[in-house]
Amino acid sequence: MAVFVRDVMTPGVVAVRPDASVVEAARLMRAQDIGDVVVADGQRVVGVLTDRDIAVRAVADGADPQTVSARSVCTPDPVLVAPQDPVSAAVALMRLHAVRRLPVVEDGLPVGMVTLNDLAESEDPESPSAAISRAAPQG
Repeated sequence: MAVFVRDVMTPGVVAVRPDASVVEAARLMRAQDIGDVVVADGQRVVGVLTDRDIAVRAVADGADPQTVSARSVCTPDPVLVAPQDPVSAAVALMRLHAVRRLPVVEDGLPVGMVTLNDLAESEDPESPSAAISRAAPQG
């Protein structure tokens, strides 16, 4: 079993500016085949925007995705972890804050993301959740 966040995180971060449109963020998610982006103001993480945030906080409310900003629909002030933090700390933070992903930040810069699926795969690579997270997306 992995001991540190760096052992389980997905390295690299896809980020958008706070003033980026929801359409811009969604296109980036599609191009990168991911379900979330970090919202960063310079080198500071100010939020996490997920595909669900776009659907529930923008589209379902009838907002114009061309004009609505990433900052206005993202989850603000996300809980952060460092690569050297224990995996157990990441698990505890996810439980405490009821989140499925945590940006990984080192020296103030986002360097990765640790997700519930990353943790499931590290705990039991043969689990159904791990198998699903490894599967290629359809369509």
